[in-house]
Amino acid sequence: MKKTFLTLAVLSTVSAVQADEGMWMPQQLPQVAKQLKAAGLKLDPKALTNLTEFPMGAIVSLGGCSASFVSPEGLVATNHHCVYNSVAYNSKPGRDYLADGFLAKTLGDEIPAAPGSRVFVTKEVRNVTQQVIDKTTAALEGKKRVDAIEKNVKAIVAACEKEEGHRCNVYPYYGGLEYYLIKQMEIRDVRLVYAPPAGVGKFGGDTDNWMWPRHTGDFGFYRAYVSKDGKAADFSKDNVPYVPKHHLKLAKDGLKEGDFVMVLGYPGRTNRHRLPSEVDFTFSWDYPNFVKSSGERLAIIGEQTKTDDAARLKYAGMVAGINNYYKNRQGMLDSYANSDFLARKTKEHAELKAWVNSNPARAKEYAADLATVEKLIAERQEKAKRDVNVDGIFPRLLGTARTLYRLANERTKPDAERKAGFQERDLPRFAAGVKSVEGTYAENVDKALVMHSLKKYAAQPASEHYADVDAALGIRAGMSDAELSAAVDKLYAGSKLGSTEARTAWLKAKPEDFKNSDDSFIKAAVAMYEGSLKREAEAEEEAGKMQQAYANYMKAKIAFMTSKGLPVYPDANSTLRVTFGKVAGRDHGTADGLAWAPFTTVKGVLAKATGEGDFKAPKAQLDAIKAKDFGNFVDPKLKSVPLAYLATLDITGGNSGSAALNAKGELIGLAFDGTLDSIISDWDFNAANTRSIQVDLRYMLWQMKHVDKADRLLKEMGAQ
Repeated sequence: MKKTFLTLAVLSTVSAVQADEGMWMPQQLPQVAKQLKAAGLKLDPKALTNLTEFPMGAIVSLGGCSASFVSPEGLVATNHHCVYNSVAYNSKPGRDYLADGFLAKTLGDEIPAAPGSRVFVTKEVRNVTQQVIDKTTAALEGKKRVDAIEKNVKAIVAACEKEEGHRCNVYPYYGGLEYYLIKQMEIRDVRLVYAPPAGVGKFGGDTDNWMWPRHTGDFGFYRAYVSKDGKAADFSKDNVPYVPKHHLKLAKDGLKEGDFVMVLGYPGRTNRHRLPSEVDFTFSWDYPNFVKSSGERLAIIGEQTKTDDAARLKYAGMVAGINNYYKNRQGMLDSYANSDFLARKTKEHAELKAWVNSNPARAKEYAADLATVEKLIAERQEKAKRDVNVDGIFPRLLGTARTLYRLANERTKPDAERKAGFQERDLPRFAAGVKSVEGTYAENVDKALVMHSLKKYAAQPASEHYADVDAALGIRAGMSDAELSAAVDKLYAGSKLGSTEARTAWLKAKPEDFKNSDDSFIKAAVAMYEGSLKREAEAEEEAGKMQQAYANYMKAKIAFMTSKGLPVYPDANSTLRVTFGKVAGRDHGTADGLAWAPFTTVKGVLAKATGEGDFKAPKAQLDAIKAKDFGNFVDPKLKSVPLAYLATLDITGGNSGSAALNAKGELIGLAFDGTLDSIISDWDFNAANTRSIQVDLRYMLWQMKHVDKADRLLKEMGAQ
């Protein structure tokens, strides 16, 4: 691989990084070999760069969560909250897998996961910057630049996906300064194998979310299935378990404080290279607004589902997701309020600009783009404030109709000329999305959420409305609640898209079919189409300018940080990363002034299990704990079964389900959370406070053997 300026800059500075900081791209690990070895790694760091060999070959993505193969028969270990939607999707009144748990006694009892579930096995990572930003593209600006980048990316992806059954994506790094191609086998037949009861997998619920001490058994299992010839295939009773080239072995020795630990997974997004203006906007407006809105949405869903068990189950996944981010953002706000983060960020940025302007050559290369970035960010933020209520005003099925109509229009073009996201490669995703509605939608809940946003939108001045949107929905600025309600009722009553069969039929419809339809949601989608295309083009004009300027800003920042001998690792972007540290508690800075021990045990379950709210542990588990039926899973020092542990690992959302490995590369648990006062590390890493929370393998195995009797799976994983 040809090294660009960025790669050379990164590799020349990594020696300065702290062992616990950084979400490293696998190919960077040889550059931190000394730190890895000093921390305790027994493997050769170079081995971690080979994505098809051990242990990287066992690490997979679920598309939003991380996971790993833990048997030669395609068994996949991840978090309970990562399989939660599949459990909810397969639940119904009288068959509540959420409350009771699910365990397939045989392969034949394993059930399809929620529609659209995937297991992605990474096969290749390649730097394609020079193909994405070729000489022609580099000379373009605005929308023309965006279009050229998209064209180049689609060509790269198309060539990569000629190998059937694979999904390829091109990801930007460092603000679009570099691009990498990620090639993954896309396993489409995913089945639910085992999920403990919610009283285990969600024990502590939202009360304990982001908190320590923690007693949540956040683990569950899928299985990946393929055709008999080993190819990715849609669900079929004739499919067989996938045989991975590598799977993780279970650790025989338990962890102790100070032990080396590393996590391999797919962190979603961090923001450590953001500008001060972005920090200020996020914490003064964006996150506060998000927290307020999330609380309102939760209250609405709760009110609408309190006497409807079927609706409650349908919205369980959404509620869990909203709650998770609600507490996350509030935790960040609390940490930010007690920090000097913005002041430090402002000072650092001022130093960067001074460094740039102190040298004529640097000023010529970077100064204009630094100013442009600030201007574009300010414009984007003003638009965000104006449009804060817009997204919520569209009924979910109207959103489906808009997507289906866009798909119909894009399908009139040659595949290579279609908008990214609407090509032939995307059709399975659309089909899954159409089907998944049936298990996650209730009209009364959706309507209540829409009305809530519409009231806010209607209260905005007419100058802040979109005329085509208002006309399509039959609303206007200043409308009374009663008038809004009548308009909304008319929209819902005039559509048949609540039927899975009806939605599926539109997948292959032509644009003229949409134009001739009397379905209210379809008609509204058609009416808004031209306006949405115009707004999309305006957004792309801005995005093209931003990509060009932001990439050069990052180039300047990397050069500046390099001159100071500081580390430069890429912000997380949902691609495979490695982070490492040690098992460690905290002896300072906690809210109650008490030290945090590095481990919790099942004794804490007994102490918390009130039988009410978030603390309803299953009777079978409580009986086993009271009887001290611990088998071989007792830690001699703790004199109980370890349940969760803290580690100094740099993780974030998307790392959920990531394999936690010991110095020999053996599985020792699954990452599932961080502590509330350290989650601001998405923006501002704090080595003293940052702790990740992992469920201990010993607890997983104890629950499976002594409580849920999952002997088949234990034998398959080599645990007995």
